[in-house]
Amino acid sequence: MRVLSTWDHGLPANLEALQRLQAGGSATDAVEAGCIQCERENGQRTVGLGGWPDRDGTVTLDAAVMQCDGRAGSVAFVRGVAHPIQLARMVMDRTPHVMLAGAGAERFAREQGMQVRERPLDAEQHAKWQAWLQEKRYAPAVNVENHDTISMIAMDASGRMAVASTTSGLAFKMHGRVGDSPIIGSGLFVDRGVGGAVCTGLGEAVLRTAGAHAIVEAMRAGMSPQHACEALIHRLIDRVPGSGDYQVGVLAMDFSGRTGAFSVQRGFTYALAERGQNAMHQAPAALGQDSTIEVAMRVRERPGT
Repeated sequence: MRVLSTWDHGLPANLEALQRLQAGGSATDAVEAGCIQCERENGQRTVGLGGWPDRDGTVTLDAAVMQCDGRAGSVAFVRGVAHPIQLARMVMDRTPHVMLAGAGAERFAREQGMQVRERPLDAEQHAKWQAWLQEKRYAPAVNVENHDTISMIAMDASGRMAVASTTSGLAFKMHGRVGDSPIIGSGLFVDRGVGGAVCTGLGEAVLRTAGAHAIVEAMRAGMSPQHACEALIHRLIDRVPGSGDYQVGVLAMDFSGRTGAFSVQRGFTYALAERGQNAMHQAPAALGQDSTIEVAMRVRERPGT
């Protein structure tokens, strides 16, 4: 049994996932439990209803889950749902669809008995939003050592693998913006007999390269998880301009239990639980520079947006 998770909040997420696995749960149960832990407890304001709002002062959430048999569920641009990862799994388990968005996803949540209730911004969220409104610069400051989406890969005792992701997205994003996290094949992907991959960081960069799918296909072609991660990041740097101004980190695991981790800039941490140990690691990076708090994830607006 192994669990691999992004960033510092991956450590407690792994613990939740391991408890589920040790109790006989599936890989899907494990990644769902780990993501719920972050939606409930995350202090970095990047996951769950406590995340930073968009530029209109609204918190919108995205989440997705996928199993190695190809089944998947995803929700995007949902409001008032405390645990969007649970809703994403319901989409997978209880509908013929893969993805629901916005009001339709919220309606489905109510039909499944989930509470959907928008809550006012708390004092810290409101103060940060008001401060942003004074400048209106679309360059959210993110601590690369702690930031971002919680994305997870787990393999259970039966050798099944699942991946999952949940996020509140970029702080002060344009209302309606959706990143890579809920997009199957971009923010996450897993395939039976090959392995799984997850991405974190600037979603626009990942979307432009179909990141997770590209990593899995590289493993299918014979690359190790580490080399597949490195290949994707180098391709991303080549295809997406401004690599000095953004961070993307990727993780991968194959069915032999080998793992890979790589990032654009230094500072991407991840948690790996295996052989009875759950420990933090620093991923190697393509660029030999430390990512500052301002540079970790920056999107510059075009004139008129």
